[in-house]
Amino acid sequence: MAKPDKRPRAFQRMLSGRRLDLLDPSPLDVEIEDIAHGLARVARWNGQTQGPHIFSVAQHSVLVERIVGAIDPGVPARWRLAALLHDAPEYVIGDMISPFKAVIGDAYKSVEARILAAIHMRFALPAQAPAALARIVKQADQAAAFIEATRLAGFKIAEAEQFFGKPRIAMRNIEALVAPMDSAHAEDLFLERFQELEAEMNAPAPSTSSA
Repeated sequence: MAKPDKRPRAFQRMLSGRRLDLLDPSPLDVEIEDIAHGLARVARWNGQTQGPHIFSVAQHSVLVERIVGAIDPGVPARWRLAALLHDAPEYVIGDMISPFKAVIGDAYKSVEARILAAIHMRFALPAQAPAALARIVKQADQAAAFIEATRLAGFKIAEAEQFFGKPRIAMRNIEALVAPMDSAHAEDLFLERFQELEAEMNAPAPSTSSA
């Protein structure tokens, strides 16, 4: 009689029915609906934010993508999609605050990197973003953290500048993105932006032929 498998379960079962293996994630097991659903229910700042709802990773992701566009309006849609998905692994592993990531170290980073690579490949992006894009996304992520910290998480301006730096861009019309919303609306917001960027990526190039 075969002995039962004693190995710990290393997959996350999604509502779509997909099972994503954290040790060997496959792009075939990645669905954008699962990502949006999960991120809309993951709290930034461990939930220590003002308002009747959490500020979700889904909202943060849309905010970062908006800031990337403000930093460089010429960024192509495919790279803005990569910016939107920069925290997508958190639909599986949750949002660990930076101090805890520093405690865990490379083990967390390697799992996160494998999942992000699978997500990128699922949506026709390179497994790793180009270095130039990674720098812009990092800058946008830090700017978003500053905005969230001072508007939602109780940080004073000087304290936020110490940890995240002072944003070097003027952000306008972001109030709707920063106001915490219920998970259903956050999910819809993320999905809508994903669909807009995907449509832009797949749109035929404008004709350059003369009449």
